Amino acid sequence: FRQACSPSIQSARCYARPVRRKRKDIPSHLDDLPPTMLKKDYANVPIINSVDDVVKRLLSLEMASQKEKLKVKTQQLVEKVRRSPSDNGSFEVQVAMLTAKIRTYEEHLQRHPKDKSNRRCMLMAVDRRKKLLGYLRRVRYDIFENTCKQLNIQYTLPPLHSRRISKRWVVKKAFCLKVFQEVQKLKASERLKQRREWQARARAARE
Repeated sequence: FRQACSPSIQSARCYARPVRRKRKDIPSHLDDLPPTMLKKDYANVPIINSVDDVVKRLLSLEMASQKEKLKVKTQQLVEKVRRSPSDNGSFEVQVAMLTAKIRTYEEHLQRHPKDKSNRRCMLMAVDRRKKLLGYLRRVRYDIFENTCKQLNIQYTLPPLHSRRISKRWVVKKAFCLKVFQEVQKLKASERLKQRREWQARARAARE
């Protein structure tokens, strides 16, 4: 036997009911991986062609975790920019590995924007990649351009150094300018004195 609730209690119960928010479908950079592709550790095993279809499905990316999919994606990015099959540590390969990490961090932060630890790791990886790309841009511009094109990276030049203008900085700058002008005046008088001595010697030599 249920007693009828008053309208105020009923509205309070409805107000206290938790609201379920729909999660936004965030696109991932791992979506282009085919589910039938094998994991990285089993891709080059010769016996894999003779196993059962069920085993192949268990060893494919369909049953793989996010970490295993990231390994395959990192390997694909590395293959685009590596100089040779044995190249595992060049600047281009490091940029490709950092790019895969950064994109994974970005997707995670879109779902969990308050995760400060992963945000710090992402900013450190972005800073490291900027330094590597800046070095490639100075030393090997052709490799830098090809790396940005293959990995779809938009490189922006770092901003010029800007300093906050304070009262102390203005006073110091004015003092330095005043000292520089006084030094230039002293040097000008010394140069004039030397020029007159040279002219006097030249006249004495002519006479």
